[in-house]
Amino acid sequence: MQDDRTKSLITYHFIVVIFGFSSVLGALCSLDAIPLVIYRMLLASIGLALYFLIFHRSYFNLDRSLWLKVFYGGVIIGIHWVTFFHAIKVAGVSLTLSMMATGAFITAMIEPIINKRKVLGYELVFGGLIALGVGLIFQAEFEQLYGISIALISAFLSAVFTILNTKMVKQARPITLSFYELLVGALVGILFVILSGQYEYEAFQLHKWDLLWILLIAWVCTSFAFNLSIKVMQHLSPFTVMLIINLEPVYGILLSLAVWGEEELMSIRFYIGFIIVLGAILLNGFYKRQKQTT
Repeated sequence: MQDDRTKSLITYHFIVVIFGFSSVLGALCSLDAIPLVIYRMLLASIGLALYFLIFHRSYFNLDRSLWLKVFYGGVIIGIHWVTFFHAIKVAGVSLTLSMMATGAFITAMIEPIINKRKVLGYELVFGGLIALGVGLIFQAEFEQLYGISIALISAFLSAVFTILNTKMVKQARPITLSFYELLVGALVGILFVILSGQYEYEAFQLHKWDLLWILLIAWVCTSFAFNLSIKVMQHLSPFTVMLIINLEPVYGILLSLAVWGEEELMSIRFYIGFIIVLGAILLNGFYKRQKQTT
């Protein structure tokens, strides 16, 4: 049992590295955010569909009562990824991921409103620390105000998506929900492109290594990583999963430094702000865990 847990811990860290690498691949891809996300969601849904057909055909089954919520989820995650990749294009990987780190706290702040409970005192304390960290990042990179704002919108949408899915996973398999949300997001994106008339055929043309980057994002960073994450979560507590997933920005920033070197380096104030944000999120998790065990 201990061996299973150790293997699962190592595997889940590897999965989070893969999640973080999607931001680097998105930056390498020459496509704009909307075409990139349409390719990602469509190919990822095809990958899951093939997996279902080969191994678990019953995974296609979804209760009709969830269809509308799944539609909302697909639209929200689609817009989240569009804002995420757009922020990367205009502000860079490190800055975008530093703002995405606030997603866990945004989730914690929205949840009391949805569940109609009071915000607890310690949540305000850690929220204040996160606001301080974000403020330092704003000061350090004020010229990237637009990109920071887009990244924060992306973090907010990620939080809304997480809360929506947290309720749905009690009624359906997570991988089934993911398949239909990816498919919905891709189809809505295609419909938007057709009706808006803002994109020409050239916007979807792939250049140089684009096909490889997109396939890696869709099948490795999405379909494969999600499927594997569900399996290893059986041996890990929700608290452990939360702590590891919060390391995604760290892994992503380290990977971006490895790829671009000095070009991706930020100011010292930026890294101080990022450490404060990440530290507050981790401390919030530890404090909640301590309260639950006492």
